[in-house]
Formats: sequence, structure tokens, C-alpha cells
Amino acid sequence: MSTLLGIDLADWTARGGAWTAREIAQQPAVWRATGELLAGAPARATAAWLEALLARRDLRIVLTGAGTSAFIGECLAPVLARRTQRRVEAIPTTDLVAGPQAWFQRDVPTLLVSFARSGSSPESAAAVALADRFVDDCHHLVLTCNAAGELCARGQAHPRCRVLVLPEASHDRGFAMTSSFTSLLLAAAGLFGVAATAPDALARTGAAAQDALARGLALAHALVAQRFERVIYLGSNVFKGLAREGALKLLELTDGAVVGSFDTPLGFRHGPKTIVDARTLVVLFVSNDPHARLYDLDLLRELRADGRAARVLAIAARPDGLAPDDLVVAGMADAADLDCALPFAAFFQLFALLQSMASGLTPDNPSVSGTVTRVVHGVTIHPCVD
Repeated sequence: MSTLLGIDLADWTARGGAWTAREIAQQPAVWRATGELLAGAPARATAAWLEALLARRDLRIVLTGAGTSAFIGECLAPVLARRTQRRVEAIPTTDLVAGPQAWFQRDVPTLLVSFARSGSSPESAAAVALADRFVDDCHHLVLTCNAAGELCARGQAHPRCRVLVLPEASHDRGFAMTSSFTSLLLAAAGLFGVAATAPDALARTGAAAQDALARGLALAHALVAQRFERVIYLGSNVFKGLAREGALKLLELTDGAVVGSFDTPLGFRHGPKTIVDARTLVVLFVSNDPHARLYDLDLLRELRADGRAARVLAIAARPDGLAPDDLVVAGMADAADLDCALPFAAFFQLFALLQSMASGLTPDNPSVSGTVTRVVHGVTIHPCVD
């Protein structure tokens, strides 16, 4: 492969972005490998174990992780709650560790689902230990990209835990989570039966991502050329977590030079809309759900009528209600929003990567000061008093 995302591979290497570019571009292949993993006997046994737990009507499901890994749970929670008819909450490890008594309930049977790229962040293992301490009947599911991480090792030694290690290619070596984010989301959705992971379904999703990257390349370059100072991502339900991740990708890869923010389309009117000015790009993920879509399109029309933003961009799987210069991802018009999240993510990852390059940074390690690292360091886990 001599080029990646329209740029010569040697140029990516020279400019310190080869890993991130490769990890964005490879996602359809990693999704196929994840689907093959889910079809294997160990993953099928884990899915059966989950079904047995879900038969308990009093089961509480807590989806956890830190940073991007936490946003996986935010994307998954609305769909999982609807499918299981159980209490499902996305709570970051950073909240669980800081206030376990506020979040864990001793008498409520709980499944803690931990997402992690490396599994070596201090909060990851601490959250598992605190859950066991503060919940009498606690079970664990660990999904990680790193077989050598501490979370994986602890999970494999835990009598009430199942561990799924994703394909090695999902363990991003670049600073920002890209392949790992989408692959962990896909793996969890497949295990819980809320997304189709058969080869034909993943072929469609992969083709949609390739379309988003190919057709979106010129769009992403054009957006970068407009030199926005702020980018606001908006989305409902599944896309709320996706909006958070889009904002974080931009902050991470530009080392904070371009401010990324997020909200829901309905929530945005209640104060946060004041951030919009002539240097702002607003990106709205438009839902395929007929009800949510009505609210998305309402705000889209309102933002364009306001005329305050430098650009309002809709990303969607269907063209109705959109402008000709919006991005409509091919082949997903009848897909669930959770499936659409994967190709939508590929585009905003590409945009953040190109913005990083335009800012003169090295995307594989964009933190100029070095105060932010790929695996978080410097966190002291303090003893917790009951």
C-alpha cells in the first residue's frame, strides 16, 4: 500500500501520522476480524453466559471505561436498555473510582462491562475491585484490545468474569483510539445481540465506511481549510455518545488547538447554542429512527436559518431533508443507528487526523507538552472508606 487516505505512506511516516492513518483506514478489515472472533466458540460461550445473566429481571448493567472507552458505553446503552428491558447505565471508571458509594448498590445484582484499549489505565482495575467490594452479587465482562494488559490478566483470574480480547490489529498504536473504539463497540453489540455481525452485514458496514472515507476525503480537506476554531458535534440517543467521541478526537489530535464540544439536538438549544459563532463548524449526526430524525431535522433547519455558524454539516444515511453538500453515507438507509455509528466515526476520525496535520502536529503523538499520554499515568488510587 503506497498511499493511505489519499496521502503517500512515506509522507505519513515523515509527518508522524502513519499509525493513526493506517488505523483509521483499516477499520473495515478489523471489523471483519472481530466478526470472525464473535463467531468462534469462546465468544459464543460468553454470549450464552450473558443470556443466562440477562434472564434475571433484577440485573443492573453498568457499562464503563475511561475517555473514549466510556463513550462506547454511552453509544450502546440506549439500544441495550431497549433490547434487554433491564436497567442499563453508562458510568465512566473515573466516576466509579472517585465515588463508589454513590454509584454501586450493594443489594442490586450487577454486571460490570469494562471497555479498554490497553487495560492498563489505573482506573480500569480499580473499578473492578471496587465493584466487587461494594456489590454483593457482581459479575464482570471485560472487552479489551490488549491481551497483555492488567485488566485482561485480572479478568482471566476472576471467577465471575468473562474476557474477550479483540484482534491484535484493534490495539491502536497511535495516540487516539480509532480502530479500538469502533471494534470494541461492534464486539459488545454483537455479544449482546443488538447488532448484526454476520459476514454480509459487516461487508455492508465496511463498504459504507470506505465510502465515507473516499467521498469524505475532499470534504474533510475543505473543512480543514476553513480553519474553524470550534467544532460542535450533535447527536441523539446512540449518536450522543458518538458526538462526545467526535469532540474528543478533535481535541486529542489537535492538542486542544481546535475546541471540540458536543450535545444533543434538543439539549443544544438550552444554553449551549450560544457557543456558535462565525468560526464554528456544527456537525449533526442525523438518525435513521423516524422519531428522533424529526428533531434532528428541526434543529438542522434552525441552525441553517440562524446563519451564525460558519458551516453546518449533516452526516446521515438517508438524503431526505438534507442539503446537497451534506455527507450521506451509502448503503445504510435502512440500517440501525448503532450500525451507522461505525462509518460515521470513520469520517470524523479522518477530519480530526487532517486537522492535526494542518496544525503542524504529529498525529501519532500530538501532545506537544507530553502532559497527555496514550495510556494515562499519574493517577493515584486512594483507599476508600466504607
